[in-house]
Amino acid sequence: MTIVRRVGVVLAALVSLLALVGVVRLVAPATGGGSGDPPGVDRQLTFLRTALDDGAGEDAQTMFPEGWFFAHALYGLARVETGLRQPPERRGEALREARWALARLESPAGTAPFSVDLTPAYGVFHAGWTNWLRGGVLALQPAERRDPTEVRRFAAGSAILAAAFDASASPYLAAYPGQAWPVDSTVAVASLRLHDHLLVPRFDRTARRWLDGVRQRLDPRTGLLPHRVDPVTGRPAEVARGTSQSVIQRFLPEIDPTFARDQYLRFRDEYVVSPLGLGPAVREYPRGLDGPADVDSGPLPLGVSLSATVVTLGAAQVQGDDGLAGALANYGELVGVPLDTPHTRRYAFGLLPVGDAFLAWAKTARPWVSAPPGRPPATVSPWWRLPLLSLLVLAGALPWLPWALRRRFRRRRSPSAPAGAVGTGVSSPRPPGRSAAAPVHRGVAPVPRSGRPPGSAPTAAVGLLP
Repeated sequence: MTIVRRVGVVLAALVSLLALVGVVRLVAPATGGGSGDPPGVDRQLTFLRTALDDGAGEDAQTMFPEGWFFAHALYGLARVETGLRQPPERRGEALREARWALARLESPAGTAPFSVDLTPAYGVFHAGWTNWLRGGVLALQPAERRDPTEVRRFAAGSAILAAAFDASASPYLAAYPGQAWPVDSTVAVASLRLHDHLLVPRFDRTARRWLDGVRQRLDPRTGLLPHRVDPVTGRPAEVARGTSQSVIQRFLPEIDPTFARDQYLRFRDEYVVSPLGLGPAVREYPRGLDGPADVDSGPLPLGVSLSATVVTLGAAQVQGDDGLAGALANYGELVGVPLDTPHTRRYAFGLLPVGDAFLAWAKTARPWVSAPPGRPPATVSPWWRLPLLSLLVLAGALPWLPWALRRRFRRRRSPSAPAGAVGTGVSSPRPPGRSAAAPVHRGVAPVPRSGRPPGSAPTAAVGLLP
């Protein structure tokens, strides 16, 4: 075998191995549901903490205005989620890491992109997500052993948010001067529900008033919360979009499960698609409408937002939509290129740690306040994997096709008769009494062993008789 052929065989074997790995990733369980541990998330968080220590937050900040904040906030929230799956005596690491992340959000680096002059200070985006993480830190602690300082800070932060909502004519507070997005206020109101779940209830009236205002200001095209609104009136200024909806659908069940179920089903019908029939994904704009990409959505191949697709995994899990959550997770395992070591896991070769933060948070999502909902009607076919599996099998077999064709061609050109056959190449039946050592062929006289010409003696003619 030449060196070129050997290299070809090695490459073919490598392609087949990668195809096999793809098949495994496509069919192996990739989520833990509402109670189990999602496979690989603990190792993913180990990688993420190291990346944050090495400046991943600063790198994310160069990509979008909330990059640093999200990298730390989602890391802390994923730590809370994994800790809540453990008995109280085994939550030490999760509590320590969630506190670390919270301290980072409250640091000057965490507040730097936001305006202190807003109400609440630093805007509803910073205040809402920070308050939600504060509540998560308390949720990790048994009620009788909660840190009193942390309890007071969570209660105070919740009161500030409630006062801002009560004083506003719009249900949507500003995240930046003159700019408001409903998703940010949704997170903040969910944190008020979390307060009433963990501490003495105080904010039910605020939450109900907020819901009334939201119902009066839905996006007329989709019936969903709009993506962006007028900062004064709260009226829709932009159609509902996948990047914000995927987060809204994660938090809305904590506020009003019934309203949230209706919103989720609308979102699923308008935004969850299967491009080219190759698996579920989430559009940035509703069906029949295309629009520009931005820093939130990222590129939009075939109208699909990868960031919205990742976060919708968490929304589906919170809604009990295990079919969609599992399909999105398996699809992510295939196309996300996870790299494993004994202690870490990273996706996309580890080039985008903030993406790992979103994925870890989505995979661990489950309701913190409301009871787990019933399963919605399924929309993902049990056979959704079949086109992808067919492509993987084809990809694994294709490198061997030239070798198989070459082998078949050589077989056709090689002689079909035994070596040494002459004449017609077809052996005649052996006459009685002849040994196998002297085959007789049509049209060829037997050659005697003695070398004499045929006919000189009976023994010479036969050549095999004693």
